[in-house]
Amino acid sequence: MARKQQHGKGEDTYGQAAGAIGGLVIVFGVLAVIKDKLGLSWPATVLFTAGTLVALGYLAWRIRWGLPRLWARQPAASPATQPAVLHQQAPVPAAAALAPGAPLAAAPAVVEAAPSGDESHPQLSMVLSRVGAISRDEHIRAGDVTIEDLPGIGTVYDFLVPEGRTHDDVAKRLGPIASMFGVTRLHLKLETSRKSERHVRLLVLSEPPFSSPFPAPTRQEIQTFAGVPLGHEVTGWLAGVPTFDKASLLVAGMTQMGKTTLVNGLITCLLIAYGEFDLHLLDGKLCGLTKFEKLAVRYEASDDPAVLESMLDELLVRVDDRYTQLQDAIRNRQPAPVFKPVFFIIDEAADFYTDDGTKESKEQVRRVTDKSRSLVAKSLESGISTVMLTQRPAKDAIPVKVRDQFLYRMCLYVASEGSAKVALGDSYFDTVAPIHPALLDPDVKGQAVLFANGSSTLLRGFNFPDEFIWGVVDEVYDRREAAIPDSPLKQAIDLLKKNGAEFMLTSDLAPALGITDNRPGERGKQLSKLLGVAPGKDDKGARGYWLTDLTAAAMSRS
Repeated sequence: MARKQQHGKGEDTYGQAAGAIGGLVIVFGVLAVIKDKLGLSWPATVLFTAGTLVALGYLAWRIRWGLPRLWARQPAASPATQPAVLHQQAPVPAAAALAPGAPLAAAPAVVEAAPSGDESHPQLSMVLSRVGAISRDEHIRAGDVTIEDLPGIGTVYDFLVPEGRTHDDVAKRLGPIASMFGVTRLHLKLETSRKSERHVRLLVLSEPPFSSPFPAPTRQEIQTFAGVPLGHEVTGWLAGVPTFDKASLLVAGMTQMGKTTLVNGLITCLLIAYGEFDLHLLDGKLCGLTKFEKLAVRYEASDDPAVLESMLDELLVRVDDRYTQLQDAIRNRQPAPVFKPVFFIIDEAADFYTDDGTKESKEQVRRVTDKSRSLVAKSLESGISTVMLTQRPAKDAIPVKVRDQFLYRMCLYVASEGSAKVALGDSYFDTVAPIHPALLDPDVKGQAVLFANGSSTLLRGFNFPDEFIWGVVDEVYDRREAAIPDSPLKQAIDLLKKNGAEFMLTSDLAPALGITDNRPGERGKQLSKLLGVAPGKDDKGARGYWLTDLTAAAMSRS
């Protein structure tokens, strides 16, 4: 069936062609007039006409967009709020910089109060909209912004995000925000408010973190800290955890990054500020914790899993005894007993969870794993805290069932995200304002990310001089000895010290304490019961008592 021609289609085509021909005639007519008036050649006439039309079009565009902006222009803003340049801190003389270790509040702050009203703060609005923290049609109200210059530290931006936005929108984009400020992620420190989801306090450091080391804190600074300090944060404030009650700590990082120095600083701070506690040390590095040997209830320098198992068995017995006391108090409707804190610190912990391939070794590692998990989990209510350090933050370094029990996590420099997740937890990078440990400067020893109570803190551990640590250890040792009550145990300790002996046979010590039984077996039983300490053996296998064992027992009872 033939198509029926649409009515009027041919007429439209003829009309369009006639119009095009007419337009060309007019164009050539205009060009001819211009050529005749200016006396130009045909190519020059065409180029001149095209250039003129382009210039007129640009002028029209400028008028179209320029007049509304000129009409709506606000009064001139201060230099600090100009949108073209990000707010930067002017250089300050070295003498005017904040003294390292001084509180942040001690720095003379130059406070810039933003204009009041609903007008936009150009700098923050531009930065946050470009990184996607707010949309392009949203802005930060100038009246909600305060900027503080902290000489020698950096700049603090205190502001509210628009309604419907939260501080989490800023926290998720700290990397791009740092790029907008021309710095790295480690230059930024985000603080949030528990009273308002919109409140953000952002510190932008003027120098890379810990470019200059802060001096070790004084005894007074440690004692007045609200908790247990672990190091300095980027501003010079002391940073740490509020308490070790019902909490344990896992510290991981690559070798030679400062873990042992950090834990030496932790023990020193505990000795100064935490009061009396029992210390159990397993020194897998063999000499990393030796400074504190004389204060330890038990000190072992070993990387043998059997030694760890022995110490775990000893502490688990103590845990069970404490839980029995708690149960009795509940049954008898009595106040819960107050237990003396106990710290079990293991350096190079990963070595104790490695077998040699034999069936016996694998079975021992399995037992050690189960007992470690039990200790860390069960010690929450019994006042026993575990601190583990490992230089191999790999998935198989410390078993998952053990790692998952730690409330506090700390990670020094590592080379990959996988290693960071081993130390800080699989979901760490989904938390608020995470800090990637791979971004840390490996040349800054002791620099670490502390993840505690749901927030991340960049800090650098204390590096106390040896003389300071030795002075603290000797002071605590003398104080504990003076506090030992007069008893057969104290008499035995004084006797060994008077004779300058590290070990004394049962046959020599028993008569000195009034035990006159001539039967060796009975004499040994009476002495052990009197002292409350199990005897040991010397290098030749003879039974007797070591001064270190007697002293540790006396300290644990004081």
